Amino acid sequence: MPARIFLLALAFSTLTGCNNTLNPLCGSARPAPVIGSLSPSSVTFAEVQQGVMLTVTGSDFVSASEIMVNNKALAATALSAQKLQVMLNTDVISGPGSVSIKVFTPSGNSGNVGCSSGGISAMLALAVN
Repeated sequence: MPARIFLLALAFSTLTGCNNTLNPLCGSARPAPVIGSLSPSSVTFAEVQQGVMLTVTGSDFVSASEIMVNNKALAATALSAQKLQVMLNTDVISGPGSVSIKVFTPSGNSGNVGCSSGGISAMLALAVN
């Protein structure tokens, strides 16, 4: 194998094993979202019945990110890469209890070049009293 082709092959295999920031072939790959806190962290069911705005704070959010309430994906408003908002009501919360909140970011157009893209955050619990 000529040296130039060998070096290109070595560079490609090295890049595809790297994270997205170092891999120029990852293009529009999106990072997995990270969830940090909920505001409010608890609500009453009466507030849910009236409709209550939930703000999720974290990092690596994009406009396509969705807030998952008890594993049901809801369209969110992206205020920034660190804040998402969604209105909670009885369509998604049927009564008092602990409610699972996650953030889902769909994958970007990364192709199959060793790039990770999108994903689901860890879970935080919203207390509904």
